Amino acid sequence: MTKLARSTQTGTRWLIAAGSLVIVGGLLAACSASPQAAPSSAPSIQVARPDAPQGTLPADLQAKLQEAVDDTLAEYSVPATAVGVWIPGQGSWETAAGLADIANNIPASTDMSWPLRSITKSYTVTLILQLVDEGKVSLDDTISQYVDGVTDGDKITLRELANMSSGNADYTNADFGAAFEQDPTKIFTIDELNSFMLGKPAQFAPGTEKVYTNANTNLLGAVVEKVTGEDFATALDERILTPLAQSQTEYLVDVDRWTAPHPVGYQPGPDGPVAQTQNLSILGAAGSMFSTLDDTRVWAETLATGALLQPATQEEREIGAPLESGPPYDLYALGIGETDGWWGHNGEGIGFTAAAFHNPETGASIVVFMNESNVFVNESEDEGKAHPADQLFRRIAEILKTT
Repeated sequence: MTKLARSTQTGTRWLIAAGSLVIVGGLLAACSASPQAAPSSAPSIQVARPDAPQGTLPADLQAKLQEAVDDTLAEYSVPATAVGVWIPGQGSWETAAGLADIANNIPASTDMSWPLRSITKSYTVTLILQLVDEGKVSLDDTISQYVDGVTDGDKITLRELANMSSGNADYTNADFGAAFEQDPTKIFTIDELNSFMLGKPAQFAPGTEKVYTNANTNLLGAVVEKVTGEDFATALDERILTPLAQSQTEYLVDVDRWTAPHPVGYQPGPDGPVAQTQNLSILGAAGSMFSTLDDTRVWAETLATGALLQPATQEEREIGAPLESGPPYDLYALGIGETDGWWGHNGEGIGFTAAAFHNPETGASIVVFMNESNVFVNESEDEGKAHPADQLFRRIAEILKTT
């Protein structure tokens, strides 16, 4: 394969982790059980938490960045944002603006916990790549070796799941819709989410297209659990969060455990932003993580530099191509996207958008959180969906080109 470059709730319609998903009625399917492996040892690569650049960014640069923040909030009518920019040799800048919670008049702050949404996918694929480095799995393994009942599962590889070219059905179908509507507060496991797509018709033959779905990553989450012999949250904590000292980052499926005060997610309504009810578990290994600005800075740099992986594995990770359907990237590779030389991931769904990117050439990082999703260009679905956090990331990246 040629390396192409190194350098995304109203009623029953939802935007989940950067994919537009329609939920309708049906039945809950059962997921086949698989024997669990013995708990695996921690990965051999040792890392240290990267420090933020010392000092603050120059005042004139801060003014330009703040203008971009204010303009983007106004353009898309987003209630609030938290933004961080870190440039080695120049300094750091963090800001928060607007209301995190409109009803209770709570302003956004730079230390709040925000949903990562699909940035979670980059963690999940990193866990898979760590297992590759340890010889416990291969990217050429088929998903049928780990999960029974996936259509074309004997042909779909872990690589195709990671780069969104598997063609498997997503799980947000009639069966899932019926189960959710029966109990909107139910906490779903990864296996339960996967059960809704088992046996469903494929979207296309494996490897022939690149269409972004949450099911791809949730199947990889099941592989993590099967191979490590641990639940996803434990494997994540042992292999990534603890080594990077990401104490403010967690895999969270129970909304009652979300650290308060926290942002409220909104979608546009005829009379202004409409608060969205949160069931964190419906995203699973594809989108159920939460973090702060500084912890996400740490992840953006770690992800883009491949600090948790063997160099050859990181190089292979960055082999990708544009998505035919999905969030905005120049190309999408193995649980990581690239935009104009910046590597990272963005996320969207159920009232939030997020973006976390690092430029390996300059060492700069950008993190953006916003509390509104389902935003359309010029308020028109005909002109396509906007991604406010990604738009602000791109505008900041353009400003940094001149610094």
